[in-house]
Amino acid sequence: MLVLENIINDRGSRYAVSGGICRSEAEARAFVKSLCKRKKFARATHHSWALLTGGQALKADDGEAGAGMVILRMLEREGLQDHVVVVTRWYGGKHLGGDRFRHVQDAVRLYLEQAGPQIVPDRP
Repeated sequence: MLVLENIINDRGSRYAVSGGICRSEAEARAFVKSLCKRKKFARATHHSWALLTGGQALKADDGEAGAGMVILRMLEREGLQDHVVVVTRWYGGKHLGGDRFRHVQDAVRLYLEQAGPQIVPDRP
């Protein structure tokens, strides 16, 4: 499990990104549940995630409409299979509009960079 905290701050909202090996929806939900055992993460407003596994594309917005699809599209572009990526947001009281999608993309991009080439297969 790789957890990158406090990676983005905007108008009071804070973001983190996490991920790890995962092969089913049940494992993805267990991953988020284990993340929420950390007091800080238990207080978060949203835990949006996505996973490509066994020919399935799975996602959850957790109240952050459209965030799961943003994560899923990035995983599809990278060809990253059997690896869940979770973007966590602590809502800061001000609506971010479309900027929230940019923040989700930036969080996933940072995760992929930090996790390294061992998780992302070479592109053809």
